[in-house]
Amino acid sequence: MAGPRSSAPAQPADPCDTIDAMTDQTAVAGTGHRVIGASRPRPDSEAKVRGRTRYAADRPMARGLHARPVLASYAHARIEGIDVAAAAATPGVVAVLLAADLPITATARDRQSEPLARDEVVFAGQPVALVVAETPTAATDAAELVEVRYRPETVLVDTAVAMAVGAPAVRRSDGAEGVGPTMGSATHAAVGGGADDAVIGAEAWSSNVSGRYRHTHGDAVNALGGAAQAVSVSIGTSWIHQAHLEPQTCTAWLDEDDVLVVEAAIQGGLSLRSDLANVLGRPVNRIRVVPTPLGGAFGAKWGLFEPLIAAAAIRLRRPVRLCLERREEMLATNPGQALRVDLRIGAGHDGRFAALEARIVADAGAYDDFSSEELAAVLVAGPYEWPAYDIRAYGVRTNRFGAGAYRAPAAPQTAFALETAIDELAERLRIDPIELRRRNAAQPGDAMVDGEAWARIGLPEVLDALESTPAWRARRGLPAGHGVGVAVGSWPGATDSAAAICRISPNGTVQLVTGVVDMSGVAGGLAAIAAEILGLDPADVEHVAADTATAPPTPGSGGSVITYSVGRAIAAAAAEARAGLLAAAALQLEIAEEDLELVDGTVRPRGTPDRAIPIAKLVRAHARAGREPIFGRGATARPSLAPLVSAALAQVEVDAETGEVRLHGLHLVQDVGRALNPALVTGQLHGGVVQSIGWGLLEALRHDADGQLLAGTFLDYAVPRVEHVPAIGTTIVEVPAPDGPFGAKGVGEGPVIPGAAAIANAIAAATGIRLRELPMTAPRMWRALHR
Repeated sequence: MAGPRSSAPAQPADPCDTIDAMTDQTAVAGTGHRVIGASRPRPDSEAKVRGRTRYAADRPMARGLHARPVLASYAHARIEGIDVAAAAATPGVVAVLLAADLPITATARDRQSEPLARDEVVFAGQPVALVVAETPTAATDAAELVEVRYRPETVLVDTAVAMAVGAPAVRRSDGAEGVGPTMGSATHAAVGGGADDAVIGAEAWSSNVSGRYRHTHGDAVNALGGAAQAVSVSIGTSWIHQAHLEPQTCTAWLDEDDVLVVEAAIQGGLSLRSDLANVLGRPVNRIRVVPTPLGGAFGAKWGLFEPLIAAAAIRLRRPVRLCLERREEMLATNPGQALRVDLRIGAGHDGRFAALEARIVADAGAYDDFSSEELAAVLVAGPYEWPAYDIRAYGVRTNRFGAGAYRAPAAPQTAFALETAIDELAERLRIDPIELRRRNAAQPGDAMVDGEAWARIGLPEVLDALESTPAWRARRGLPAGHGVGVAVGSWPGATDSAAAICRISPNGTVQLVTGVVDMSGVAGGLAAIAAEILGLDPADVEHVAADTATAPPTPGSGGSVITYSVGRAIAAAAAEARAGLLAAAALQLEIAEEDLELVDGTVRPRGTPDRAIPIAKLVRAHARAGREPIFGRGATARPSLAPLVSAALAQVEVDAETGEVRLHGLHLVQDVGRALNPALVTGQLHGGVVQSIGWGLLEALRHDADGQLLAGTFLDYAVPRVEHVPAIGTTIVEVPAPDGPFGAKGVGEGPVIPGAAAIANAIAAATGIRLRELPMTAPRMWRALHR
C-alpha cells in the first residue's frame, strides 16, 4: 500500500488539539487509471451554487391547486366526527377531503395505504383531512377551520409498557394485512431474515410487538460465564429527524392520456411507482413518476404523502401540490427510530472475544413499515468474529410517528452499544482498544450472525490508519478533562440488480441513461466509470436521470447501493459501447480490433497516435454508412456483499462546571473499495461526521407522556451548527471489492456510524464516566459528573 496523499494540515489553534483534523488522506496503491481516482467537482455543483437547480416546489404547475393537511392533535383517539363546513366555505377552497373521499383500493394499514386517518388517530400529527385550494394561503387558513371531534384513548409511548402482556393496543382498528411500501430492509442492506424460531416465537408479549428476530450460535451464556472479563451495557437512543433542507414536496396530475403523473422529491422513482399502483389500484404503466433534484433526504423520502396527493389529483381532476411546512415535517413524517439495546460481551485474557448477548427493542411508532429491528439484529455484532452469540430483536408499536429510514438505519445506535462495551472491556483487560478490535476482526468466509459469509473487509487497514494519527499517538499527554476515544462502524452493504444505457451522440459526447436519483453527486462517479472505459474526459459524459416512463430497471438511492450495483451496469454498458467503437474503427482503418485503443476522445492504432480518429467523426461516418448504431446496454445481477468498515477518532474536552462537551477534532477513516472521485468521497465522509455529532451530542425528537412532540421546529430541535463542528480529518482506505466497478463499493452509510460511540469513548477517557443515553447533552453530562 502506498503512502497517503494529503493536503497540508492546518496548525492547531490549541496545543491540546493534536488531531490532524484538517488532513484529508487517501491510502491507495497505484491504479494506472487516467480518470478513476482523480478529484473533480460534482457535475451539478455550478447549477446549485448559482441557484439554477429547480427543486420540486420550484417546478411550474399550470392550473394547480395547493394542499394543506389537517393534523391530529391527539396521540391516540377515536374520530367521532369532522366538521368541514367552515373550511369548505373559505374563499379559494376547492375541496376538503377525508379518508372516505379518496380513490384508494388498498386495505393495508400502512402509512401509504392510509394517508388520512379513517376512524382512529394513532399519533399526534397524523393527517386526518386534506384542504385543497387555489392558493397556499387559502389552504392554510381553511385547514385551521376544520373541526375534529375526538374521543381520547390510552396513549403508549414507552416500549416496555407497550410490550407487556395485557397492554392496550396502540392501534385498535387494524384491518387486513396488505403489501406495504417497497423500501424494506433489503433496500438498505442485504441481511438475512431470521424468521421467528420456537423460542422467540413462544414468548408472551402484547399485540404491539410487531417484529421478532433471533440469531443464535453456540452457548453464549456459558461462554460469558467462563470469560476472563465480561461487560454489560444498557443504552438508549432518541428518535432523530433526518433534518433535510428541502421539505417533503410532491405534485400530481392526470395527463391528456389519463396517465397519473407524480413529480416528487423522492429517492426511488420505480419503487414509488409500484407503491402507487398498489395503493390506487392502477396499472404501473398508467403511472409515471418524475423524480426531481433532491434538497436532502438521508432516507426520509421513500414515498409518504405521494399517494395522498395522487388520490386528490385523481378525485379533483386537477394538478395538486403539497409542500410541507417545517413543523409538519417534524410532526407528520417518518424520522429515524429510537432503540434500546441491552448487551453483554466477554473475552479471555488474550483478548479474544468469547460471546455476545444482545436484546434490542426498536420503537416502531404507530406504523412499523420501515422499522429496523431486523437490521439491528445483524448490525449489533459489528465486524467481529463471535464464537457464540444470542441476539434477540423486537419491533414494538407505540403512539408516535411511524419509523423511517435514516442514513445507516440502526447502525449508529447499535455501534454506540457495542463499541462502548468493547472500549470498557479493553480497559478491564488492559489491552489497547485498537489492538482488541484488531484481534477480533472477522475474516473472509466467517459467518455473519445471519449466516451470510463475510467478504474481505478493510478493518485491519482502517485500524492501522487510525492508529497512525497524531491524536491517537499523543492521547496520553492531554490535560485533565481532555480525552481521545475511538470506535468502529460497519455496514453489510446493499446489493441489487440494475440496468443502464450508454448512448454515444454524433458530437462524441456520451449519455448514461438510468433511473438513479442523485442525492450525493453519485452521477459524477458513474460518469467517471464510463469515461475511464471509453477513454473520454468525464466532462463529455452526462448522466441522464430518466423518469419511470423511460428508465431502465434501477434500485432506489439508499443503503449505499448505487455506485456498487448501478456502477456495475454502467461499466457493462460502457464496455459494450467501447466494443462497438472498436469494431467500427477496425472497419474504417482496416486494422484488428485488438490493435486499437481509445484515448482522449479518439480511437487510434496502438503506437501510432497520428492515425487517431475522433469518436465524433467515427460515429457520424458509421451512421452515414447505414450500419447499426453504436451504443451499449448493461444489465447486471445482484452482486455479492461488499461490506464497508469505518472508524472514528474523537478528541473532546469536558467542562466540569457546565457539563458541556467540546469537540476538538473528529477524524474518520473508511474503506471505500476504490475512490472513483476522492473529492466526492471526502464530501460524503465530512457530511456523515457532522450527522454523527448530531447523534452523539444534540439531536432528539422527544414526546411527553401524552405523545405530544416537544421539539417541533429548528428553534427547539438542535442540529449541529458551525460552532459544534470541529475541524474534520479523513483518511480514505482502499481495499477493492471484487464485484465493484474498478473495486468501488458503497460509501454513504459508513461515515455516520462510529462517531457517536467515539465521542462517548473520548468522554470516558476524559472523565472516567460512561454515558449510556444519546444524545450526550450537557445536562446529562453534568448530572453524571455530580452524582
